[in-house]
Amino acid sequence: MSNSDHTQGSLQLTDLSKYFGEFCAVNKVSLEIQKGEFLTLLGPSGSGKTTLLMMIAGFVDITSGDIALDGTTIVDIPAEKRNFGMVFQGYALFPHMTVRDNIGYALSVRKRPAKEITERVDEMLELVQLQDFANRKPNQLSGGQQQRVALARALCFAPPVLLLDEPLGALDKKLRVEVQQQLKDIHKHVGTTFIYVTHDQEEALSMSDRIVIMRDGAIEQVGSPYDLYEHPATEFSASFLGKSNFLRRPDGLYALRPEKIDIRAAGNGGEPARLTGAIKSITYFGSMQRIIVSIPDGDELEVDIDSWRNQDPLHEGQQVDMLWQDIAAVKLAEG
Repeated sequence: MSNSDHTQGSLQLTDLSKYFGEFCAVNKVSLEIQKGEFLTLLGPSGSGKTTLLMMIAGFVDITSGDIALDGTTIVDIPAEKRNFGMVFQGYALFPHMTVRDNIGYALSVRKRPAKEITERVDEMLELVQLQDFANRKPNQLSGGQQQRVALARALCFAPPVLLLDEPLGALDKKLRVEVQQQLKDIHKHVGTTFIYVTHDQEEALSMSDRIVIMRDGAIEQVGSPYDLYEHPATEFSASFLGKSNFLRRPDGLYALRPEKIDIRAAGNGGEPARLTGAIKSITYFGSMQRIIVSIPDGDELEVDIDSWRNQDPLHEGQQVDMLWQDIAAVKLAEG
């Protein structure tokens, strides 16, 4: 179906910048994306992640720098000739076409033989588990099913790269988690390079091989979900990916994740407390509880504990000791 060789699907971004008038939306971004990788661009609104994706797609002209596919520049190739798959938040399905015709659309416009289209569409329907819905129209499907049709359509012509812009944004939380798992499974099965844009930290952590944290048009930090969560380099990374408490020490600033703090009633013996404070609030989330503790310097620390461990219930106003291992507090780069 595709003429994919062993290199197809790697991307090289070099000093990529985009200005809209005086405004710098993307600032000198350089990044190597491996073939078959699930790479997520993560950042708050206005961080440049969608602009960067649209530059890769060819929908936004670059101001300076280079984009190469398998070592060959593609900056002068128009979007429709780049042959990349695209999935948007709004699905963009053709309402008058059946699921089968939507999925096969890219092959139809490429004038592929009917037999080949039928076989390939059958393959895609199986991949996204919509065999029983092939003859329905988009308005007869749920949001999650429509999203899977959009995914199958984008993968049908075997693109070297699939670009996904907040594709699960319109789904409710429970369905999002379900479709995240399906997306991961599909990625594993097809082996296509996925470049995924989201502002949802949990989504990025649960799905990606690597995450690129973006801030003000530039890359803040790149790494595996584990590396970024356990070893954030900056205060922005530590606060944007998950939650962190920040501790100022004589030798610099440290990040401490809420779940790495142990808490007990004050003066309960055992090893000495790192900090003592009073419980300001306790919020119950079922499997875990979030405890906000006021400490003497006026700051507050957030502590997350498993609910089952809180057998001797703590209460608001109570004096508590907090402990953590040295390794739990990660030193951050200044600035």
